[in-house]
Amino acid sequence: MSDVVVFSGNAHPEFARRICDRLGVKLSGVDISRFSNDCLQAQLLANCRQRDVYIIQPLVPPTQEHLMELLLMIDAARGASAASITAVMPHYAYARSDKKDASRISIGGRLVADLLVTAGVSRVLTMALHAPQVHGFFSVPVDHLTAIGVLADHFRQRSLKDAIVVSPDLGNAKTATLFARLLNLPVAAGSKQRKADDKVVIDSIVGDVSGRRAIVLDDEIATGGSIVELLDRLKDFGCVEASVACTHGLFTGRAVARLREHPMITEVVTTDTVPPPQGWPELQVRSVAELFAEAIARIHAGKSISKLFDGVDPTHGPPQPRLPFGEQAPTLPTL
Repeated sequence: MSDVVVFSGNAHPEFARRICDRLGVKLSGVDISRFSNDCLQAQLLANCRQRDVYIIQPLVPPTQEHLMELLLMIDAARGASAASITAVMPHYAYARSDKKDASRISIGGRLVADLLVTAGVSRVLTMALHAPQVHGFFSVPVDHLTAIGVLADHFRQRSLKDAIVVSPDLGNAKTATLFARLLNLPVAAGSKQRKADDKVVIDSIVGDVSGRRAIVLDDEIATGGSIVELLDRLKDFGCVEASVACTHGLFTGRAVARLREHPMITEVVTTDTVPPPQGWPELQVRSVAELFAEAIARIHAGKSISKLFDGVDPTHGPPQPRLPFGEQAPTLPTL
């Protein structure tokens, strides 16, 4: 790994240090300063010439500040004659802006992808994009990791008697079905309508949750509004309690209070793709730093990273063996 140099912005330096510890490389310094007119400037404090540069920066609040830091670091690496530049974005916040669902509305996911490529990025390494089509917004290679294997390991340590995996909406049902297959559990989903960014309505549950303990799986939790709405409907349909799991635990606004105080929630599990909130010692955080470190090592060595999906996600990984005759993987019930 002598030709690898790793930098981090201010978004999540602790996560970058965990990755570097796994890789056995030093986290190189960055000087991010501000002019008197409030413009940012980034200076990389390590030699990049003809080296593979990895810049670790999830897009977390303040999102625009961290995005600009990332663009400036990429530009600095390109100007320093880096052989390749990989933007390691564990959380790509603009993935939620992925389609034109209103008149004269911007598609931020595609615009930010274009900005990264224009700045000089050669490759993107990310995790759990909000929508699959965001992958196609980039004109450079994208390695898209999943955390469902790491989250499944957490629940394998718990009793799964009478448990069921529940997706907050039908759009996330495919990932929930893969997760349920890992745990050998049935799966259900909420029928969700989004009224605004912070307001959703879930009017029904697809699947039988009566008398069961739910494992609610989502890609991202911001305000927690969708989760609370889902839990209310699950209670109406006879669900007795719930664990909540997500890849990106942003927990903005009143999310921490909402989830800590909800009577149905027994635990909340997330990963370290974004910094955890302060003052929530009960929160279970599973690290995906080793997964990112392995992906970086394989990218640098020119090896396939499909091995990381073995037995986890057949969408990205190699073909999976057929199930024995008469045995079926869990599937989402139909309306």
